[in-house]
Amino acid sequence: MPFGWGVGTSVYEGPQAAGHVVMHVDMDCFYASVELRRRPDLVGLPVFVGGATRGVVLSCTYEARSFGVKSGMPTTTARRLCPQLIAISPDFDTYTEVSKGIVAIFETVSAHVEQISIDEAFCDISGALATFSTPREVGERVRSLVADEQGIACSVGIGPSKFVAKLASKQAKPDGLCAVEPDDVIAFLHPLPVEALWGVGEATTGKLHQLGLRTVADLAYVPKSTLQRAFGPHQGALLADLAWGRDTRKVVATTTRERSIGSGETFGRDTDDPARVRVELLRMADRTASRVRAAGMVGRTVTLGLRLSDFTDLTRTVTLPSPTDVTGEIHAAVVRLFDGLALQRARIRKVSVRLEGLVDRDAAYQQFPLDTPDRGWREAEEAMDRAIVRFGPHAVQRATLTRHVPTITQAGLQDA
Repeated sequence: MPFGWGVGTSVYEGPQAAGHVVMHVDMDCFYASVELRRRPDLVGLPVFVGGATRGVVLSCTYEARSFGVKSGMPTTTARRLCPQLIAISPDFDTYTEVSKGIVAIFETVSAHVEQISIDEAFCDISGALATFSTPREVGERVRSLVADEQGIACSVGIGPSKFVAKLASKQAKPDGLCAVEPDDVIAFLHPLPVEALWGVGEATTGKLHQLGLRTVADLAYVPKSTLQRAFGPHQGALLADLAWGRDTRKVVATTTRERSIGSGETFGRDTDDPARVRVELLRMADRTASRVRAAGMVGRTVTLGLRLSDFTDLTRTVTLPSPTDVTGEIHAAVVRLFDGLALQRARIRKVSVRLEGLVDRDAAYQQFPLDTPDRGWREAEEAMDRAIVRFGPHAVQRATLTRHVPTITQAGLQDA
């Protein structure tokens, strides 16, 4: 396989946990990217999120960065650098909702997700290699889902440790993927400037430069004892380890993976059209089924969620005869639940579809009718998944969904 890790094998024998594959995902210009979904007319312009006349820059577009504007900079300084800078007030509720949806995507490929801020996380994707052929395929799957479901870009770094994965995601910016194989860690690290190392700030950079150390390779060949005398026992040892890619930290899950996966959308305008609701339920069933397949699981319990215009929540659940990960079976179940409510032109604000009681697909008992063909919808949808991973989220779509483009607020997207 093109990447250095094998499924269930330990190829890398460094100081990291043997055989682990770590992915770091970082949203590009997160706050600004979320705002541009609502203001597409501002795409390509220098934009920042923060106070219009006072305060600091919370996030800015790459167009603003080209003028020297950066996060944490006072607004007055940013405006001096770029007089045409456009300000947008922050909407933290929306950013939190988008962040939840992104983490839900990560959890479809990893049971170990360590969220370190609202817009970035580490994932141990070692287990995902039982479903995906390479770590790069896992990363591209995540990038496609984030772009499709949230309408924003992210950069993905993959490596044998958190340290390498973090550096790789920085190299991948903007909107890219960088995968560093275990055997290539040294070749990847040593050309980098010393300030690229984790935890090396301005003061440490200045001191390293005074010692004539400008690249990681320069630092790598300094004896550890020398670095400890110059920077102290702890920091000196850390610098020596990082210069050779040594990092023993594991991904520590900050969220508990539920035995359920679902998707939800909020309509741009409340609707009382049953046909429109059924189409949106198909979109949510398709998204949920795709996530379930990516996680290598199947489930029997299908749950329909509706939120009415007055914010009343309705939930209905049905248990299927056999576990499934097929869109059509999930959609048929939620449509039956929806029709059974017999809503009389009630205006609907949000719909959601969830598959619960998940078990590993290989361990699930499935009762198939005697006339079940060798290949059916599951195989077709798995082929669609592969095409989407390779060619992007719109490579293959159901005809019904292409004829019904939703008017949905991206801010309302949430994995409940």
